[in-house]
Amino acid sequence: MLALIVMAFAQNSFSQSNTKTQPVQLLNAYYNLKDALVSSNPVLAANSAAILVKTINGADLQMMNDAEKAGLLNEAVAISQSKDIKLQREKFATLSNNMFELAKKVKLSAEPIYQQYCPMKKAIWLSNNKAIKNPYFGSAMLSCGSIKTTL
Repeated sequence: MLALIVMAFAQNSFSQSNTKTQPVQLLNAYYNLKDALVSSNPVLAANSAAILVKTINGADLQMMNDAEKAGLLNEAVAISQSKDIKLQREKFATLSNNMFELAKKVKLSAEPIYQQYCPMKKAIWLSNNKAIKNPYFGSAMLSCGSIKTTL
């Protein structure tokens, strides 16, 4: 009987986990947006931000509170609704600050997360790679920046 209860609970837990966004999915959606900005592609950035919005909306509120979710959504929606790369990059700076705060609180990945810094923009971004690929200036200043922190 105990095995049956454990099995039912495990199946229920598994089915619930499939409907909620996992932390790594949120981080990967953010990385895809960052990569679109690195390539200076405003259409891809808008599409990537739209996917990020869906991912945030599917997130379990145990991962983040309402204020954190609203902060991420506000910037991601603004990026998804714009084709202006300059505006997208401005919103990305705030989005990156919010993602960093969430990453400090919640383990978003088993892999290292690198907080990187652009001294020209005075802004951070997160990366899954030590190599600097600056999303704020794209090819104009692709390798400008440094690693500030590793989570």
